[in-house]
Amino acid sequence: LIRCDVGGRAAVEAMVAATLERYGRVDIAIHNAGVCEMSAIEALSDEVLETTLAINMKAAVWLTQACLPHFRKQGGGVVEAFSEGVAALEEVEWDFLVKFDADLSFGADYFLECLAKFVEDQTLGIGGGVICQETGGRLRIESPGDPGFHVRGATKIYRKACWDDIDGLVCLPGWDTVDEFQANRLGWRTRTFVDVPLRHHREAGGVDGAWKNWLKNGLANYVCSYHPLFMLAKCARRVLQRPRLVAAAGLWFGYCGGYLRGKPRPADPDFRRYVHDQQLRKLMGRSSVYDLRLGPEELS
Repeated sequence: LIRCDVGGRAAVEAMVAATLERYGRVDIAIHNAGVCEMSAIEALSDEVLETTLAINMKAAVWLTQACLPHFRKQGGGVVEAFSEGVAALEEVEWDFLVKFDADLSFGADYFLECLAKFVEDQTLGIGGGVICQETGGRLRIESPGDPGFHVRGATKIYRKACWDDIDGLVCLPGWDTVDEFQANRLGWRTRTFVDVPLRHHREAGGVDGAWKNWLKNGLANYVCSYHPLFMLAKCARRVLQRPRLVAAAGLWFGYCGGYLRGKPRPADPDFRRYVHDQQLRKLMGRSSVYDLRLGPEELS
């Protein structure tokens, strides 16, 4: 037990530091402290008012500010939190499951349009709209180089039968590509809907910075069992991407770092063979899951 008077920023920061020193990490932060002075409003002193605001409101911000850098360093735990939420649905019947980030906005008919595509194609297991940035009043696809089978982790819709077949998500970097490879390997289709846009209110990787973001992506590619030759080709394509060399170097160092540090990844040999086969087919110009592209960068 670490005691703390949350009415001061320094005390809150010291509590987080003591927690890290004792346990090595922080997994969750909950602010549930609160005070309430039972008196007439006209009798409320400035001292009591400041104390109430500090404990009931400011402390939550101080706690978040102290913990957030450590959450990001640990990887954020987004997929873990999502998986815990899904586990709570064991006794609930559902047909489609949605993973959605809070920094996206979309039209009133977004889900209607998406689900219509699932109805039209009964082999569609994972889908979602195309994530865009708004520039000069026009929508621009955020990652136009992504293959069409890849549905960004910020917006995923899973069909129940597909979800059961892939046995949920792996709680590892690259989870949002592992699920798609597994689905395609098992006979499902996965697709980004280029005619159903969403607006992203923060550039992908904007929090961590370009270098850390590409390192993270490289590690995700390792987790997804990318073939070394395919990874070299992917890095070569990004050599001249601005800022120069950052994307290529970050991807390669992140990918190799996974090997050097023995990072965990799916152990299923059939999964690894499937990924390697599809990527080698792509390199040799043969038909593969990579054939479908997102299309033009700017939407009409």
